[in-house]
Amino acid sequence: MATIAIVGLGYVGLVYGGAFADLGNFVRGVDIDAEKIAKLREGIIPIYEPGLNELIRRNLEAGRLHFTTDYAEAIPDAEFVFICVGTPSTVDGDADMRAVRAAAEAIGRHLRGHTIIVNKSTMPIGSGDFVSTLIEQVKPPDATFAVVSNPEFLREGSAVHDVFHPSRIVLGAEDREAAERVAELYRVLNTPILITDRRTAEMIKYASNAILATRISFINEIAQICEQLGADVKVVAQGMGYDPRIGPLFLEAGLGFGGSCFPKDVRALAYMAEEVGCHPQLLHAVLEINQDQRRRFVRKLQELLGDLHGRPIALWGLAFKQDTDDVRESPALDVLRMLLQRGAVVTAYDPAAMPNAAREVPEARYVPDPYTAVTGADALLIATPWNEFKQADLRRVRELMRTPIILDGRNIYEPAEVRSLGFIYMGVGRGH
Repeated sequence: MATIAIVGLGYVGLVYGGAFADLGNFVRGVDIDAEKIAKLREGIIPIYEPGLNELIRRNLEAGRLHFTTDYAEAIPDAEFVFICVGTPSTVDGDADMRAVRAAAEAIGRHLRGHTIIVNKSTMPIGSGDFVSTLIEQVKPPDATFAVVSNPEFLREGSAVHDVFHPSRIVLGAEDREAAERVAELYRVLNTPILITDRRTAEMIKYASNAILATRISFINEIAQICEQLGADVKVVAQGMGYDPRIGPLFLEAGLGFGGSCFPKDVRALAYMAEEVGCHPQLLHAVLEINQDQRRRFVRKLQELLGDLHGRPIALWGLAFKQDTDDVRESPALDVLRMLLQRGAVVTAYDPAAMPNAAREVPEARYVPDPYTAVTGADALLIATPWNEFKQADLRRVRELMRTPIILDGRNIYEPAEVRSLGFIYMGVGRGH
């Protein structure tokens, strides 16, 4: 099989590195973080992602997966080099390409023979040209290469499943033969493969994330209207979802989207549109509605309790979604910060994300179980829909709380059932 180098060992790099090794390839993962590499060599995974520990350890033991900080060890013998570094938002919404630049230049200096460079990171439209130019400037004279765009569509929390069961593979290249060679890496997965030019492939990624974010903001705006008109957004979404033209996915009202992809990619697409003279009204509205959901949620609590200064509040959930420890752009952390700014005394619990949350918001109190969090609380706020919370003993919660108020930011409970236990209950768009 192929010899592959993966540059950047975050969510995308680790999952794809493990997957390509599991498919029988020889994979070297490269990262400049020496501490991370040392842990990975011991089979210690720095992120929480279901199934990833087993995937990485299995291929380490089989000798198909290796980790290094040295480009000279990983790049010269590689047939394929996947760039999987981060592209976070800048202050003005553009994608920060410094890590891509550094990776491309380091890769270029170590090329030998012919190598296919694969842009797996989400990069602005035209980044294939950008990476190609950088590599051309620094590569050895006798080295040749091709650049292929291959955007990823993994979902945190189910990334290991997604990498082996993709809905499609998108490849963009000006060199059709290079794209076909990358396609061969995926043939065993038996999924549709779309080959196009680089800029179109890059746009497919941004447009895909933008439409999913739009669906979330749309149903959240409908939820706001439902609250005022007495309708139940969960039933509305169910009725909409039966229509095959609409479908049920990404129509769950709540605190909005977060994480490392949707906010960043919608902002970046809006920025690119404005840079070329377009007026991305819809994209701006999607982002505005998303932020407003968190503010409305905290305002509901203030309407119930009044001044929050000194009030003990329990917060269940810190990750931006369930089954991950990722708190990047987490709606839960936005809510936590707003509560603290209003003087609330917040006790928080999350099954996986507390260490990451504590680094971002050290002022809160973090406890090891959900029942400790609610003890003596004047309200319980649910910000991440973990199964642990769905299965919680609400009778016990009622006994431990000082004031029986639940604000359910993810609509994980049925209002009538919770109210029958003696709670004041408010969801998102549930018609109260």
